[in-house]
Amino acid sequence: MQIVFSILDLLAFALIGCALLRAWMIASGMTLVVQPGRFVVAVTDWLVQPIRRILPRGLSLGRWDGACLVAAILLALAYGGFWTAMVMQATGAAVSTNVMLLAVPVAAFKMLARVVLQGLFYLLLMYAVLSWVQPQSPAMGFLARLIQPLLTPFQRVIPRIGGIDLSALVLMMALQIMLGLVA
Repeated sequence: MQIVFSILDLLAFALIGCALLRAWMIASGMTLVVQPGRFVVAVTDWLVQPIRRILPRGLSLGRWDGACLVAAILLALAYGGFWTAMVMQATGAAVSTNVMLLAVPVAAFKMLARVVLQGLFYLLLMYAVLSWVQPQSPAMGFLARLIQPLLTPFQRVIPRIGGIDLSALVLMMALQIMLGLVA
């Protein structure tokens, strides 16, 4: 049963992460016709396009695409439902409908928070490594457009030490603390 939990967790993390990355790329004004945009669109289009047809035109949160955000929420709720059902089956517990109605959104929220925090951590890690190893790579430009707005407040407060920017490290530590609180 642990293998099924792991596969479900990995699949949900990837799908929710792609939906959120698509929304973030759109909010950042990035094109989706080059990589990783094409990959993200290929993975999420099956859900985002039907949601776009259902939602009122222009539904968004500022620059954030509403259909991508709704897709991420729906995927998280589906994960919460599957996770709750699998836990109930594994434990053989008979759970009331009220508990089930509470467990699904809680599991969905925890998954969304985990995807955001871990996803940011991984992007920051790639950004930091590339900034040291290959700062002129095309991937660095992509990561910088996403990460730089998050790092700027930290860079104002944290001075460079020996020419090294430690703001990414501090933000990564903050993300790990928040991740621990969510878990």
